[in-house]
Amino acid sequence: MYNQSYEDCIKACLECMESCNVCYDACFQEEDLKMMADCIRMDRECADICAFAAKSMQSNSPFVKQVCNLCADICEACGNECKKHDHEHCQKCAEACFKCAEECRKMAS
Repeated sequence: MYNQSYEDCIKACLECMESCNVCYDACFQEEDLKMMADCIRMDRECADICAFAAKSMQSNSPFVKQVCNLCADICEACGNECKKHDHEHCQKCAEACFKCAEECRKMAS
């Protein structure tokens, strides 16, 4: 069983992963795909690191702090990219990314 102190961070990671996956898919429906390219790329990176961070906490990895620190950096970058776009899915994703970055920074400290 994973460490109970990880619970909030795992929840934030899983919510962020889901938001990034939704945003990733929704970006492909937007008219100007070229404009969404960086957002799509960041969504993929962020969803992947969030899944990995949650898994590392669930398995009580000795590298949790390093993984969470990297996750926070990527979440912040993804949030900043999504924030540039007015689409609702991008705004929701940015919010989830910033929340996850905050939780991961707490975990990494």
